[in-house]
Amino acid sequence: MTDYTAHEQALDRDCLTLSRHVLQQLQSFDADAQDLSALMNRIALAGKLIARRLSRAGLMEGVLGFTGGVNIQGEDVKKMDVYANEVFIAAFKQSGLVCRLASEEMEKPYYIPENCPIGRYTLLYDPLDGSSNVDINLNVGSIFAIRRQEGTDLDGTAADLLQNGHRQIAAGYILYGPSTMLVYSMGKGTHVFVLDPSLGEFILAIENLQIPASGSIYSVNEGNFWAWEEPIRNYVRHVHRQPGYSARYSGALVGDIHRILMQGGVFLYPGTQKNPAGKLRLLYEAAPIAFLVEQAGGKASTGTQPLLDVVPDHLHMRTPLIIGSPENVALVESFIQPTPANATVTQV
Repeated sequence: MTDYTAHEQALDRDCLTLSRHVLQQLQSFDADAQDLSALMNRIALAGKLIARRLSRAGLMEGVLGFTGGVNIQGEDVKKMDVYANEVFIAAFKQSGLVCRLASEEMEKPYYIPENCPIGRYTLLYDPLDGSSNVDINLNVGSIFAIRRQEGTDLDGTAADLLQNGHRQIAAGYILYGPSTMLVYSMGKGTHVFVLDPSLGEFILAIENLQIPASGSIYSVNEGNFWAWEEPIRNYVRHVHRQPGYSARYSGALVGDIHRILMQGGVFLYPGTQKNPAGKLRLLYEAAPIAFLVEQAGGKASTGTQPLLDVVPDHLHMRTPLIIGSPENVALVESFIQPTPANATVTQV
């Protein structure tokens, strides 16, 4: 009896695929639930294609290196950036679900005319975050968010996307590493899936992931130390003087955030004196990650306000980001916004 039960449980675990989990989350099989399940399946397909390409990158000609072009952000474009962006577009063509795709690699949203009469959703995404790591075989990822289209957008400005992060109906990331993982939330907790290559399916690994309330890891590019404002430098000086802290920074947002989600701590990408808004894009990177982390019990901030409250003034708006365990984020905020109670701490 025990052996049968164990076998039954293992089989049930293997059958808990991403699409099945989405329907369970929504507790419905109506048209909206089916659409969102199909959307997540398309995102998963894009992730599988990118993971396959990355796994063979060193063996295939024309995969690694730069294209010679520059994207809308003013950044050099890698060949894998272009491929990953095209994969997401191809995955949603003729889906009937998504009218627009907005990516940090494209100046304006990409419209799919055949979908627009019926497509009610917009996908916002960073197709390959941390692509500078590709050529040296380190972790990279894809970040995504789903928003419901509001209005007809006849002028093609996508003005309805300029709303705060609470308007996201789903968000997540795909981490390409020793295993390919998909982490997502639809506002009902944060859930972790692992791609089983033998099945070609993302299988549930952790349901309702909870970030530790505090952690010993701080993740920040300390090469920018002298470019930061003094409050951020004071925070880093503080952790240098405290026992037990560990610095972990890979240069890929998805990999660093995944570590924080699993082990606790804080990730910082502050602005600099010359560029107070920082580097990370609000709609494609910061807001989706913030949605996900807060659903796991974490906290996301610009340093002066909750990240999900920020309303962008254009599609490619940048923002500072402080995110992770709630106690760690609150400590960083205390250096940026000192009160009489903690003013002595911030001068350490």
